[in-house]
Amino acid sequence: MTTDVVQTVDVAVPVSTAYNQWTQFESFPQFMEGVERIDQLTPTRTHWVTTIAGVQREFDAEITEQHPDERVAWRTDRGIHQSGVVTFHRIDDRRTRVTLQLEHQPEGVAEKAGDALGLVQRRVKGDLENFKSFIESRGREEGGWRGDVGRSPQRPANGPADQPGTLPG
Repeated sequence: MTTDVVQTVDVAVPVSTAYNQWTQFESFPQFMEGVERIDQLTPTRTHWVTTIAGVQREFDAEITEQHPDERVAWRTDRGIHQSGVVTFHRIDDRRTRVTLQLEHQPEGVAEKAGDALGLVQRRVKGDLENFKSFIESRGREEGGWRGDVGRSPQRPANGPADQPGTLPG
């Protein structure tokens, strides 16, 4: 059984600042509870190490769609089952609405019990609030990757992703 989570936060930075910071995956442990480490393997692949409720998990995630200042979508392909999308909506020149949609499949008794109690919803909400504090206190992003990933009219549906020149981070 999968669980869907949707949470939103408004941040007091321009949309490009919020988006650029979100593409710095290796900084996620600074504002995401339970994320120990993220390694950027390729422009579209990351390796995650998390510890939640004393259980350490490692998994890989693939960015399936990414459009600057709009969205980043992903899915796991080894380890846990998870997919999601984060979208960025310009409110005005200095404010952005960040919405995170997550689909995950809890494993084991403890995860299923925590899910039933709404722990994942609260964790995602807390992580978004932490992101808000993180980016607003800095006032600027640490870096950014403006690559575009996803299907384009010139590339077949099963074609390779765009090949950016540098890794985010």
